[in-house]
Amino acid sequence: MSTYSIKDLERLTGIKAHTIRIWEKRYAIVDPSRTDSNIRWYNDEDLKKLLNVSILNRHGYKISRIAGLTPQQIKQKIMEVVKPESDYLSQIESLVVSMIELNEDRFEKILNQSIIKIGFEETLYYVVYPFFEKIGLLWQTSTINPAQEHFISNLIRMKLCVAIDSLPAVTNPDARKIIMFLPEWELHEIGLLTYYYVAKKHGVKVYYLGQNVPFHDLVSVAQAVEPDLLATYFVSAISHDALDHYLKELESNFPKQHILISGMQAANIDFQLSEYTKLISSAIDFKQFIKTQQV
Repeated sequence: MSTYSIKDLERLTGIKAHTIRIWEKRYAIVDPSRTDSNIRWYNDEDLKKLLNVSILNRHGYKISRIAGLTPQQIKQKIMEVVKPESDYLSQIESLVVSMIELNEDRFEKILNQSIIKIGFEETLYYVVYPFFEKIGLLWQTSTINPAQEHFISNLIRMKLCVAIDSLPAVTNPDARKIIMFLPEWELHEIGLLTYYYVAKKHGVKVYYLGQNVPFHDLVSVAQAVEPDLLATYFVSAISHDALDHYLKELESNFPKQHILISGMQAANIDFQLSEYTKLISSAIDFKQFIKTQQV
């Protein structure tokens, strides 16, 4: 069982620490343990309850009413209020609960409901991709443990691989070509697999190299396929200087290809990028780029 500080709960639930303390005192929504120095700490059950309470509260249920519900009643109310075609935040929070519980059945139910209502591609844009952006942040701050992250990542990875395989092959000889890869230190591929699905769906020929790709292998493949674009992802911690050096190497070896970069480390870049290097902020941003950019 994981333990969380009140700041961890604030990051995970979006509920201000001050509000959590009030809910504890007035309604006993959670009952934290305390260290010898009287610092609160919370467990998985506290986190799950706060996520569920947050969903109901956002849908108009007063906290005083929620406090009187049993755990089963809370779950039932959530199923009644969460609408897959619009309430993406609640679905993302429910996926967080599934991850914490290591609950595959709940995960499948949430995701399948969304796919039925709005389709697989829209579910990727509005539920899966934002969920993993959030999980990446939580993993980096050690708010969740690697086992939880691996559990949910593998479930979604399997769905993405099946969906990618079900798409027709891109046979147009004039189709744009993109190499997708992760650097040698990077293992988080859900974001890149999402891009793979989107690119293939929209007629781009994908050469997917996957995790932990040595730079010389990337160059070798590029010489063989002559891509129009490259796409990569930066999630794992890397120093400012190391990332700057890596991107300059990419730009030097691929001066005329568009280089698409994503992930929380890329989002924090404060140095100058070349005119062909573009920061992609979301799966929707990626789709818009490949649909409108002529290369």
